[in-house]
Amino acid sequence: MKIFLNGQPAECEESTVEQLIARHALLPETTLIERNGVALRRRDWATEKLEEGDRLEILRVAAGG
Repeated sequence: MKIFLNGQPAECEESTVEQLIARHALLPETTLIERNGVALRRRDWATEKLEEGDRLEILRVAAGG
């Protein structure tokens, strides 16, 4: 299916947000996800089903000093 990932069209074989994060090898502890304009709770990633045309924004949190 086709989704939009950080504003860019992308092909997606995964069926949940959690699977998508795993495919990209992102650490859940430092990753924030917004799906179609709504922020998702990490605990809901496993049940959030991806659909054709979804728009996902993935942000990685970094601390520094």
